[in-house]
Amino acid sequence: MRDSDIQSAIDHWAPRFTTQGVDPNDFQRVTSTLENWSNWLDAWVSNGDMHAELAAEAERAGHKVSAGNAWNRAALSYHFAKFVWVLDMTKHKFATEKSIAALLRAHKNLDPSARRIEIPFEGHQLVGNLRTPPGASNPPVVILLPGLDSTKEEFFNWENVFLTRGLATFSLDGPGQGESGFYFALRPNYESAIKVAIDTLLTIREVDAKRLGIVGVSMGGYYAARSAAHDSRIKAAVTVGGSYDTGSRYDARPPISRAAFYQYSGAHSIEEARAIADSITLEGCLHNLKQPLLVIFGKKDRLVPYQHAERVVAEARNAKLVMIDDGNHVCNNYPYLYHPLAGDWMVDHL
Repeated sequence: MRDSDIQSAIDHWAPRFTTQGVDPNDFQRVTSTLENWSNWLDAWVSNGDMHAELAAEAERAGHKVSAGNAWNRAALSYHFAKFVWVLDMTKHKFATEKSIAALLRAHKNLDPSARRIEIPFEGHQLVGNLRTPPGASNPPVVILLPGLDSTKEEFFNWENVFLTRGLATFSLDGPGQGESGFYFALRPNYESAIKVAIDTLLTIREVDAKRLGIVGVSMGGYYAARSAAHDSRIKAAVTVGGSYDTGSRYDARPPISRAAFYQYSGAHSIEEARAIADSITLEGCLHNLKQPLLVIFGKKDRLVPYQHAERVVAEARNAKLVMIDDGNHVCNNYPYLYHPLAGDWMVDHL
């Protein structure tokens, strides 16, 4: 029998895996054999290794599309091995590094124009991936923000939503996320990272960062709204499944999600973790958010109550709410609804 943590991961996040590109058959094969949460990371790393072998074989044969797609599947497997798995941070970092390397190989085969951007920040660096649409000259750019447990390595398919519409993308690992999390804990004032990211994008000639949007999923939705409220250089924003605050739902989150928050926040006690969660709030700043804001939310979200979205829209000055009645967290059970909503919003406003 599966233990409660494995069942929780399946119940809360299964549609996210497949929406982001994990083969549904892989998801079924890997999760159906697992009984203990302690084995989750190893099982998904093994799945990633299988796809990496397929990718290497395709590369040797000169089949770049097959190789690139297999490398992306490997990157996703390595990422989801550790997304909320924090039982052993040495193994967590190992899986993170394998995911980073696999996605770079996917880029080499599928989008060689993709660029890794390292941004000096508080004595270390933030890292993001910049992609531009083929044939575009100086396109607008959309910053894509992960949430508590997502990273830029999860975003290849998500980036394509915007790239196919003629928009460049910059997927950022901010404080507490992915490889930037090697140096920084998550923080409520994420806008400090966005400021330097925009400063950097403005120096890159391939994109027009004066036409810049920001899109965040889950906690990234909080980051996107907060950043737009603090930086007028952001011309439009989208939040998908973003919360108004974190503290009010801290104790209601699944245990594996609370454990991930504890780790990524850099807390040293449960009390400190709760205090950090309480500090993550949009209260008092949304009146400064004057840009067009689209809030996409699933009314059956099990992680964040839909009233959070209603409060964001009520307090922001220029916001529109799209509530998907049967949508789950980040509406990943309806990607064919939220993907075009977010992509077209950015086209219309940039």
